Amino acid sequence: MSKGTFELISSHGDHEQVVYCHNKEVGLKAIIAIHNTTLGPALGGTRMWNYRSEEEALIDVLRLSKGMTYKASAAGLNLGGGKAVIIGDPKTQKTEGLFRAFGRFVNSLNGRYITAEDVGTTVREMEYIFMETAWVTGIPKAFGGSGDPSPYTAHGVLMGIKATVKEKFGSDSLKGVRIAVQGLGNVGFHLVEYLAKEQALITVADIDPEKVKTVTARFGCAAVSADDIAYIDCDVFAPCAMGAVINDHSIQKIKAKAVCGGANNQLAEARHGDMLRELGILYARTMSRMPAA
Repeated sequence: MSKGTFELISSHGDHEQVVYCHNKEVGLKAIIAIHNTTLGPALGGTRMWNYRSEEEALIDVLRLSKGMTYKASAAGLNLGGGKAVIIGDPKTQKTEGLFRAFGRFVNSLNGRYITAEDVGTTVREMEYIFMETAWVTGIPKAFGGSGDPSPYTAHGVLMGIKATVKEKFGSDSLKGVRIAVQGLGNVGFHLVEYLAKEQALITVADIDPEKVKTVTARFGCAAVSADDIAYIDCDVFAPCAMGAVINDHSIQKIKAKAVCGGANNQLAEARHGDMLRELGILYARTMSRMPAA
């Protein structure tokens, strides 16, 4: 039996505010979750995804926003944790009107929430949001912003992988290290680029076959199906797509010796970290997705 909205919210942390955003004219259906503003205004990106249900979208934004609170605190920032999700297909439903309408909702929070890029959104969408509110980061450099943060995020993941490999194998050299990258969005693409320069042996997967085709042609890496990438025999599994990839269904089938990627909430539940340790799999959570200021 499905939980009610308030029951779901209370079961995923003490969130200060959850805002449902709807504009029928432009097809906007979005949720903004502000988890905690003790240290400062809530910062976190806006994700656009074709969620199977509103409940799935709510659970995702609650988990993501809570994670941002701890990330900001661990990084020593005077910021709290927030996140937003837009329900829709990022390939077919992006419009200027939709993101400007969303920007007006962000603006109505008067700085309690600062948004940025995430899965399914780019600098272009941040530009549209910026037309309606100043409470957005990662905007184009032409407007005084920092531009696309993805290369920096990917570099942070690369450093995390090198540290993980050193801990597991005694050297941070990635030459010949077998790395499976799940997800070839902005971060995954740049991560593969960095790994190729390090002479790693890379296998990739994505739900979008065109992205797989582009990356394999450019970097000469191998590819497997999106269903299989988590289970191939490799040294490091790097999840760079959606969360909860390590769960009760997948964990016993993971053959990697270590897990280190850029995806948020890679563990479906905290206990899965303990389970990985019991299986002898090193799990490293990188602090790579703080949006650029």
